Amino acid sequence: MQKPWLLVPAMTVPNGTLVHPAYFLLVGIPGLGPNTHFWLAFPLCCMYALATLGNLAMILIIRVERHLHEPMYLFLAMLSTIDLVLSSVTMPKMVSLFLTGVQEIEFNACLAQMFLIHALSAMESAVLLAMAFDRFVAICHPLRHASVLTGPMVAKIGLAALTRGFVLFFPLPFILKRLSYCRKRTVTHSFCLHQDIMKLSCTDTRVNVVYGLFIILSVMGVDSLFIGFSYVLILRAVWELSSQGAALKAFSTCISHLCAVLVFYVPLIGLSVVHRLKGPTSLLHVVMANIYLLLPPVVNPVVYGAKTKEIRSRVFHIFSQNGR
Repeated sequence: MQKPWLLVPAMTVPNGTLVHPAYFLLVGIPGLGPNTHFWLAFPLCCMYALATLGNLAMILIIRVERHLHEPMYLFLAMLSTIDLVLSSVTMPKMVSLFLTGVQEIEFNACLAQMFLIHALSAMESAVLLAMAFDRFVAICHPLRHASVLTGPMVAKIGLAALTRGFVLFFPLPFILKRLSYCRKRTVTHSFCLHQDIMKLSCTDTRVNVVYGLFIILSVMGVDSLFIGFSYVLILRAVWELSSQGAALKAFSTCISHLCAVLVFYVPLIGLSVVHRLKGPTSLLHVVMANIYLLLPPVVNPVVYGAKTKEIRSRVFHIFSQNGR
């Protein structure tokens, strides 16, 4: 039940008073009762533990093993760091929601979570693009790989990914604060997203719509195009190799990255499409959003751990030592 103190005047402007809610209300999965949500919290806890341990293991192994201080693994460490923070931003609040049924999230806390989700997603997209560029240079121009992707260059790419994600998405909380929220207070997911909060406003949201579309196209749209173009060039180079064995060996180095790209971009595209469809939020909306945010931090360490020989052997070595 909506509490009467959820609406508070935020500030006075010439045309009236902006009304900001003290809280937004998060929801679980539509159609499921409290008991089902309670039991779903335990698999969610397991996913969070797997994401945390898996990504921490990736970071520590790459940090300790000096022979893994190569561009591909350094980018993987960046990806694991982003996934670790992203899962920590979303999963604990979801677990609390499912376990206790407490739906409230404070207005500014919701905006902060929203900013982190979108900014971290943009950073992950940039790192996936950098990893595609690494594979392109390694396969298409192997003799130039060491001179192009030097340590300082990798650090600059990482800094650029961090800066772009922060700068482009930093305005989002402020353009949401310029809106009044005099409709319902319930967001349609278990976490805060820009398009979700924007729909709760009863004032003009054209600035939010235009800016949101601009950043999604200029960030994820451009990144996905360049990743696709990189793989077109990679496939062409692999196709031109004289030996089928050499071609398969070269392309096998891209399998883990391709899996990470698909796990990230397919739910993102699906979520963008369903959010622009008319009508009330459906189970499809919620499932796509959950897959988009929860799956990559869990799947990426598993995929890279299974497909990358150096990381897999190091993990086996650690477990074999502990078993003695």
